[in-house]
Amino acid sequence: MGVNFNTGFVFLMITMAAAAAAGFSGVAADSPKEIIVKTVKGQKVCDQGWECKGLSKYCCNQTISDFFQTYQFETLFENRNSPVSHAVGFWDYRSFITAAATYQPLGFGTTGGKTLQMKEVAAFLGHVGAKTSCGYGVATGGPLAWGLCYKKEMSPSQDYCDEYYKYDYPCAPGAQYYGRGAIPIYWNYNYGAIGEALKADLLNHPEYIEQNATLAFQAAMWRWMTPAKKGQPSAHDAFVGNWKPTKNDTLAKRVPGFGTTMNILYSDSVCGQGDVDSMNVMISHYQHYLDLMGLNRDDAGPHEVLNCAEQVPFNPSYKSSS
Repeated sequence: MGVNFNTGFVFLMITMAAAAAAGFSGVAADSPKEIIVKTVKGQKVCDQGWECKGLSKYCCNQTISDFFQTYQFETLFENRNSPVSHAVGFWDYRSFITAAATYQPLGFGTTGGKTLQMKEVAAFLGHVGAKTSCGYGVATGGPLAWGLCYKKEMSPSQDYCDEYYKYDYPCAPGAQYYGRGAIPIYWNYNYGAIGEALKADLLNHPEYIEQNATLAFQAAMWRWMTPAKKGQPSAHDAFVGNWKPTKNDTLAKRVPGFGTTMNILYSDSVCGQGDVDSMNVMISHYQHYLDLMGLNRDDAGPHEVLNCAEQVPFNPSYKSSS
């Protein structure tokens, strides 16, 4: 352990066991990792190497791999490599945790205590599982056991090129912007915006999403962490409680929780439509994953927090929204 007083902050490098003994939030005593701790302007910030790098207050908590490991991923997505799956060999834990390393310093899966951290991972994967499932009522293991069965839309009905965005996100010749990814991306403008954020040329090469599972998870996490419009919350902020609803939000029945994450990500294709299957399937996946991760589905919260049946959509769809 060393202390440097010459650079304006306190610097510590200690083992995770020592960190746990010292009372750092959620740190697992049996982890072989080291944690770098600094105090900058009176605030404790940490670095946990490749998985949570860059001196963030969130990196002072457990990282995702401390409470969600390969065997749990395999349990949640046990049939993804079944012979009838349409993405055999594509999705894996390494791709997920590598993608998550980009966003853990920003609070993805690292906000709050261990229970909230686990709930956010379950909520995010609940969306993923529901959106990539090929499960049905009598499928082996039940309809909730078939997440990550797909990596792309199998029979696209169109190329999803919206010429309204031809100046900002012009469609590339021959490119098709049908649904791809862990939370499927549609339309040229969405591929363009996500590609800019991830520094990947998705506008000219949307197929990258179906060729690289880490990139596909990163795209989904970017959507989870990023507001659709200025002044609106991200799904992450709505879920972990960073977002404080305005009076208009309250009148629109939008409250922090899982239900509002569906509103943010899918708007009126799911929310404000009453008790529809598309909404209930996502709720069921989230609750099921909570159970499998060792939490209780009651931790998901009351019905008004879980659903968005009567919520006014943040961004009502128009002719080309999906």
